Amino acid sequence: MAYERFGEAHNPPVLLVMGVAAQMINWPDGFCAELADRGMHVIRFDNRDAGLSTHLSDAPPPDLPAALAGDLSSAAYTLSDMAADAVGLLDALGLDSAHFVGASMGGMIAQTVAIEHPDRIRSLTSMMSTTGAPSVGQASPEALAVLGGPPAVTREEVIERAVRMLRVVGSPGFPMEEAELRERTGRAYDRSYDPAGTARQAVAAVASGDRTARLGQVTTPTLVIHGADDAMCDVSGGHATAAAIPGAELVVIDGMGHNLPRDLWPDIAAHIAALVHRAEAARVGA
Repeated sequence: MAYERFGEAHNPPVLLVMGVAAQMINWPDGFCAELADRGMHVIRFDNRDAGLSTHLSDAPPPDLPAALAGDLSSAAYTLSDMAADAVGLLDALGLDSAHFVGASMGGMIAQTVAIEHPDRIRSLTSMMSTTGAPSVGQASPEALAVLGGPPAVTREEVIERAVRMLRVVGSPGFPMEEAELRERTGRAYDRSYDPAGTARQAVAAVASGDRTARLGQVTTPTLVIHGADDAMCDVSGGHATAAAIPGAELVVIDGMGHNLPRDLWPDIAAHIAALVHRAEAARVGA
């Protein structure tokens, strides 16, 4: 597993978990610096089948339409395996536990860690994510439409597709920052471009089902952040996540969609830092 660190190693460790098709560089350097400046040891990494981490290229071909129709036979793994990957990274880094911050599918992975590895997670921040219940957190018709169409193959096609997508699922209340998106998407393509790996991740999310009941058993201090204008994962997913986890704090941000606008970095980092330091103080007092 490929990973990078920001900040001082003696500070509370915060593991950033990205979503489907997204590499660790989708956590912007500046956002990582915002967290590090608030006294956190930030670790970002590539999930399996993304970036420079292991790609399961020998797995059976993923069939996302079949999975969405209920046939999960093409699932090479589930979110439980991806959660175990993250815990394994903690082992490799010599960390007994960490604060988890997950975005989109990364939020689902972080939720799964809280359910299945409660002793390894100090706090949970679930961003732009959902519970897995089919009645909440669904993409809008416009988002589904931009996800369809012929697959992008070349570097330029991949960049143009990312721009089209962000115009639909990005944050309407904030600048689009197209130049930064183009640069980052090109960099991600150069690191690794694996559409089959993306499909395997998507099938894993579908195959993992509804976590709502199990989230009711989570005792980890939890923050849920969601954009009010998220077209990729409707804000109902955030409301449902916060409602499912006892004591969870919900922050809904007007004008935010399914990305991390630069103007929101300080505010989001401040919310995460408040949770992390509150949880750290509780650990010391326990």
